[in-house]
Amino acid sequence: MEPNLKGKRIAILATDGVEQVELEKPRKALDDAGAVTVLVAPKQPEIQAFRHHEAGDRLKVDAKLTEVTPDEFDGLMLPGGALNPDQLRTIPDAVEFVRGFSQRGKPIAAICHAPWILVEADIVRGRRVTSWPSLKTDLRNAGARWLDEEVVVDGRLVTSRKPDDIPAFSREMVAVFAKRS
Repeated sequence: MEPNLKGKRIAILATDGVEQVELEKPRKALDDAGAVTVLVAPKQPEIQAFRHHEAGDRLKVDAKLTEVTPDEFDGLMLPGGALNPDQLRTIPDAVEFVRGFSQRGKPIAAICHAPWILVEADIVRGRRVTSWPSLKTDLRNAGARWLDEEVVVDGRLVTSRKPDDIPAFSREMVAVFAKRS
């Protein structure tokens, strides 16, 4: 039986520089499982996505970060792209938004460079995680146990390394998000 996310609202936090495929493919998996996904960003009406180093599409933002809270959502998905989480971790409202999901016991899924914001929110200490390899030292210094695996699930935290891992990331993210009561 496929996991069902019907009736669940999932926030996707991103800003300019987000890796387009790491936002769109996992979002489609969430939508296909019945979730309502909401692209949350520090600014509106759009953010600039990237396809590695090249500009991708401009993506419509559904909600401004300062106008939503974790209480409105059942889970959080954090796409990567080096620029995206590097900017988000410097925005106090973004860090608090991510921390709020962890404090409320809500599931979080982060891929590629996105775990940088998990470090900033101080929610990886004592957790098993993976990421883009260049974040390994940052995550270990923040108290995480870094593993080189396509997807790592630690309780309600799902992490993956790169775009090639999106199928495994999406599968485990949907399964973990479906378990939330």
